Amino acid sequence: MNTPLYSLTAISQAGALLCGLLLTTAVGSAAETGGAMVAKSFAGEITIKLGYRYLLALPDGYDADAGKRWPVVVFLHGAGERGDDLEVLKKHGPLKLIAAGRNFEAIVVAPQVPNGEFWNPHGVKALVDEIKQRHRVDENRVYLTGLSMGGFGTFDTITQYPTVFAAAIPICGGAGINVVKFGPVKNLPIWIFHGAKDPTVPVQFSDMAAAWFKRANAPHVKYTVYPEAKHDSWTETYDNPEVWSWLFAQKRQ
Repeated sequence: MNTPLYSLTAISQAGALLCGLLLTTAVGSAAETGGAMVAKSFAGEITIKLGYRYLLALPDGYDADAGKRWPVVVFLHGAGERGDDLEVLKKHGPLKLIAAGRNFEAIVVAPQVPNGEFWNPHGVKALVDEIKQRHRVDENRVYLTGLSMGGFGTFDTITQYPTVFAAAIPICGGAGINVVKFGPVKNLPIWIFHGAKDPTVPVQFSDMAAAWFKRANAPHVKYTVYPEAKHDSWTETYDNPEVWSWLFAQKRQ
């Protein structure tokens, strides 16, 4: 499968260019060499090429009704599934369930991060845009979930793009100390999961995230800690029909 490339453009500006030029003209070149502080500005453009290989699973009946639009579940894997072998994406999460015979009433997408890299929120968003262009997507029901490294990627992506997703399920991830960034997703339905005895990603990472949402009186955030679970808190989560019922009931407001 060829790797699709997506381009994002970020423009950085520091003040008004015209203002800087006028002020520079006023003080003259002598002021620049004489130790005076002179206001300056610049404008630049950065283009980043991003691409993921991914597995796509269409639901049963997708081709039967050409007018129907479908929810989308985007699954972000953990660090152990990085590389160039898409088959490893079936080890955990929704693709594991599909391989075992489960049919989701949704389009399921699982991108893969190359070795040595981490989830890029802009790349995840670009992939969502690609799926929307190529398939019949209900844009009010796009969901994001991930485990471990993908749990962190889930938090990072929803905070970068808070209006794209209808709900999120981050598992054994967290936010570290940078919980202030959660402001844009205060009202987003989020169900956080973690194992209390996790030796790889300490439960405190999810504790801090959940505590921030509680202080912010976030109305749609849930937090489940499995008392005896270690790092694998995802198997019990994804095997739970209640989790999927909750997820598919959410719609973007």
